[in-house]
Amino acid sequence: MSISTDPELTSGTNTPQSTRRFGCTFWLVLAGIGFVLLFSLLPTVGRGRPAARRMQCKNNLKQIGLALQNYYDDFQAFPPAYTVDANGKPLHSWRTLILPYIDQLPLYNSIDLTKPWDDPVNSEFRERNVPVYRCPSLPSRDCPTNHTTYLGSVAPNGFFRSTEPRLRSEITDDLAYTLVVVEVPIEHSVPWMSPQDADEALVLLSYGLNPKLVHTGGQHSLLGDGMVRFLPENLPMEFRRKLITINGGEHVEDF
Repeated sequence: MSISTDPELTSGTNTPQSTRRFGCTFWLVLAGIGFVLLFSLLPTVGRGRPAARRMQCKNNLKQIGLALQNYYDDFQAFPPAYTVDANGKPLHSWRTLILPYIDQLPLYNSIDLTKPWDDPVNSEFRERNVPVYRCPSLPSRDCPTNHTTYLGSVAPNGFFRSTEPRLRSEITDDLAYTLVVVEVPIEHSVPWMSPQDADEALVLLSYGLNPKLVHTGGQHSLLGDGMVRFLPENLPMEFRRKLITINGGEHVEDF
């Protein structure tokens, strides 16, 4: 009796054909695992994007807070909400005044500070998109790229005074509960060069009116100690009023 020597029937021997079948199966299994992992990760990636944009928005406000502090170190006062000409006409916002402190010195030097922000001589510069002044979550279809939702708190006893600098010694309330800049609803955005900010009425805006908030559930706010906190949309108006004042002496609970 002859013993078959057919290579395909010989135990432990891999022929090119069997190797090809094994290789094909291996890659199909590997590809299947890859697709499963990819689809399992997609929801996480989707959730991560809003979180990343929200974190960048928070970092923007931190940079603004640091810029205000550096401005103070140089001038021994915080900037006014806006500058004015000899006739009292508004010229430029505090956002323009702190440009050198957010790595925008060339832009600052290009602006004619003796002419209003909306003067034709400054038209090129007011259309610029300054990344630090723009939350990455702002939809361009609803908010022009040169707009900002970061508005200073301007009130008689608020952090920013309209046309005069603010001394640190005037701030006697706890800095951790003193509002400096607040992120306003999209419909209240302004050109970043515009001398427009948030008065008490805007900070106290009833969020039951369903404005278009940039972030779900509330808005970021820069406080006097340089920290950025998230104000819930249902934060009581009385609490917001306490945050506005710099010398009200109110007791403020944490939020």
